Amino acid sequence: MRAGAPGVLVQVRDRHGVWNGSAGVADRTTGRERGARDRYRVGSVTKTFVATVLLQMEAEGRLDLDDSVEKWLPGTVRGHGHDGRRITLRQLLNHTSGVYSFTSDPDFAQKALGPGFLRHRYDTWTPEQLVAVAMRHEPDFAPGQGWNYSNTNYVLAGMVIEKAAGRPYGAEIERRILRPLGLRATSVPGTSAAMPRPSGRAYSTLGADPNDPATPVHDVTELNPSLAGAAGEMVSDNADLQKFLRALLTGRLLPREQMRELTTTVPVGQGGVRGYGLGVYVQELSCGEKVWGHSGGIHGSASVVAATRDGRHTMAGNVNGDWVGLDRVLEAEFCG
Repeated sequence: MRAGAPGVLVQVRDRHGVWNGSAGVADRTTGRERGARDRYRVGSVTKTFVATVLLQMEAEGRLDLDDSVEKWLPGTVRGHGHDGRRITLRQLLNHTSGVYSFTSDPDFAQKALGPGFLRHRYDTWTPEQLVAVAMRHEPDFAPGQGWNYSNTNYVLAGMVIEKAAGRPYGAEIERRILRPLGLRATSVPGTSAAMPRPSGRAYSTLGADPNDPATPVHDVTELNPSLAGAAGEMVSDNADLQKFLRALLTGRLLPREQMRELTTTVPVGQGGVRGYGLGVYVQELSCGEKVWGHSGGIHGSASVVAATRDGRHTMAGNVNGDWVGLDRVLEAEFCG
């Protein structure tokens, strides 16, 4: 709150039970406080759901994570040095593919993330369009020769799910994860711009300096989430995110072999993150505690879900302003 967040919402589950904490407001106009059941856009936490579905499909023999992207999406990853014949599905999921991230494209960033967002917030982006943006650029590195977080990787992963399953990736997430676990507050909205209830508002400076008193804060609650697609479009709440991560880490969603693949990490060394697995990362906190999970950022929303490896201590949280993160809250919970 001292950093300027409109409101923050956190839930913790451990051996003592469930704790809900909140501060600030869900709506700067009405002053409504944030509620424990409020839903929010989870951004890149979507990637954990996508990776889980692909791992389930591998366990069923429907695909192999060492398949090439070209096998499933012929001709899609081509241009300026990109070559889907040399990239595996596994490299998409652990961000070692080298594929350029469409969100780094200056024109896309201006239109979808910066000031142009206010004119284009309801535009629909197809996965093919997002990948085409990335293909205008050279790869970050040759496949398997580095690590770089790329949202294009997971848009492609969503396309592979659709090709292998014969239905949208969101339908597979619902069928395989949301319904079996009873995650009723979680959804894959597609192109729907409205937020389900209960929920608050979401606020952004659209990339402008939040410390400058002259910087306006915009209400960005409504947006067409196809601009993120399988890389970050989902909506959930604190309780559902913890239930999902706990089920994932305790082996309820994946067989033993796929659990091994999920938690086999590649070095990252950025922001305290030790290694990135398949849609999850392991982070070492200041006290030496290691937690597994994922964070997510999208317009007006910064989220995190994290857990100890045994799933017995979990935390999920959200800030409804995208210029403030939850790192200090994570530290306080697991190291305090």
